[in-house]
Amino acid sequence: MPAMENGQHRDIMGIRVAALGWDQALDVLTNTIYSDGPQRIFNFLNANNANLAMRNPSYRHGLSKSEVLPDGVGVDIASRTLYGSAFPANLNGTDFIPALLVYADKPLKVALIGARADILERAVVNFKAATPWHEFIAVADGYFDKADSSQVLADLAAINPDITLVGMGSPSQEIWIDSNLRQGHGRVVFGVGALFDFVSGAVPRAPEVFRKFRIEWLWRLGVEPSRLWRRYILGNPVFLFHLFRYKFLGAGRRARQPA
Repeated sequence: MPAMENGQHRDIMGIRVAALGWDQALDVLTNTIYSDGPQRIFNFLNANNANLAMRNPSYRHGLSKSEVLPDGVGVDIASRTLYGSAFPANLNGTDFIPALLVYADKPLKVALIGARADILERAVVNFKAATPWHEFIAVADGYFDKADSSQVLADLAAINPDITLVGMGSPSQEIWIDSNLRQGHGRVVFGVGALFDFVSGAVPRAPEVFRKFRIEWLWRLGVEPSRLWRRYILGNPVFLFHLFRYKFLGAGRRARQPA
């Protein structure tokens, strides 16, 4: 279900990732949201997600059926290694989704699924404060029974949202989206990870200097070391291993022409 034009993708370790500048991405996404076309699903790829995709076929399948946007310095390293240049923009969901909602100037219905109930409600309040022309609806926190999503799906269908944001963490959110969300559950769907934690204020963003130098991951590791040490201390070397194996076994060279 590609939403981008030909020549705007790069193959990152077998995953097709959109290569768009910031303004171009905003234009493409708003046009997609306001169109009457089929449902579009967007996910994000960072180094940790790439590691997950190497060992989880269901997750990789979910990514393959969606449009994937680049998130973070890890995929830029991969792009430089395989293509000689970084992605045109870091389209991480924490920055891109709020910017997209500001950029979309016509009122939209936005459904939210995921996080704890209190975090979800605070995220709705803060989204409304930032973009009051949109309607934000908390559909369900992230702790419903994934084996029976019928009520959540019925609630989504009743809302018929323009945008559905699903923040249940990877790979759970991408697998759940792929298995459950269909036309009428959101014209455009995003798997947004920890976005609600940041928007609600439950988890602080890194200071500007960390973001400027692309080391926000180091700040997050310092804030939540017990939860994130495996992701970064172990995960970053594993990501580089997968990347260089992909490059030197020939897959990277075969994929250098944009898909």
